[in-house]
Amino acid sequence: MSTSIQNFTITTNSISVSSHPEIIIEAGKSERHYWRDVWRYRELFYFLAWRDILVRYKQTVIGFAWAIIRPLLTIIVFTLIFGRLARLPSDGAPYSTLVLVGMIPWQFFASALNEASLSLANKENIITKVYFPRIIIPISGVIVNLAELAIGLAMLTVLLAWQRVPITLNLLFLPLILLLTLLLTFGCAIWVSALSARFRDFRQIVPFLLQMGLYISPIAYSATIVPETWRTWYALNPFTGIIEGLRWSVFANTPAPPTHGLAISLGIAALATASGIAYFRSIEKRFAELL
Repeated sequence: MSTSIQNFTITTNSISVSSHPEIIIEAGKSERHYWRDVWRYRELFYFLAWRDILVRYKQTVIGFAWAIIRPLLTIIVFTLIFGRLARLPSDGAPYSTLVLVGMIPWQFFASALNEASLSLANKENIITKVYFPRIIIPISGVIVNLAELAIGLAMLTVLLAWQRVPITLNLLFLPLILLLTLLLTFGCAIWVSALSARFRDFRQIVPFLLQMGLYISPIAYSATIVPETWRTWYALNPFTGIIEGLRWSVFANTPAPPTHGLAISLGIAALATASGIAYFRSIEKRFAELL
């Protein structure tokens, strides 16, 4: 009787042990499955993005209306100063619409980089306590600004209809140029978030760089005013090709697509994204101590 009970006990234990999954501890496993972990933590990605949207407009009187007021005020100022007083050429397009087309990608880019510079520092409490792929943080900050990008495109649609700007088949290329803007923004945001975590002074440099970029990019003016001998150097600013590409897709009187500028912008965007991911991951394990 005792023997049979002992055998039964052994059999029961073997069943209970085998019902648990095997856990294998393997060196470097997290490195090899990094992007799989990014997908596994996608709910955290959604949570962070939604939380940032709520925090941005929390306790504001007019809320999401700021997404319309900010570019609208910029358009009014640029139209008065550069369009009316300086009388810069608009290549036959309504000057206010010309400015808005330039403001849409730039405002998306600038807002995303401003948030990226503080994104890791603002999430210090979860970075130092919980494991998850840290690259989710700057990417979620970029996605948050897609809401303002959509509002800007809606404003552009209304302005084009109000000013009766003719639409051509070039408009089909607009989503591709916006994807290029998104790629460039991703790459630069990842770089900025990593550099801001490693060098705290870099957080003070970002607003200054963005302020300079606002004026050296063809937002308030057309790139055609740049002398021909400087065009190649001017195209090294990736927003030159992006903004001129958007204007070519929107305005029917733009002579030819800026293929040279778009090719340079695509190359810079791809390089920024690839190198940004590589640098981010190289110091990712040190974020807890750097912050």
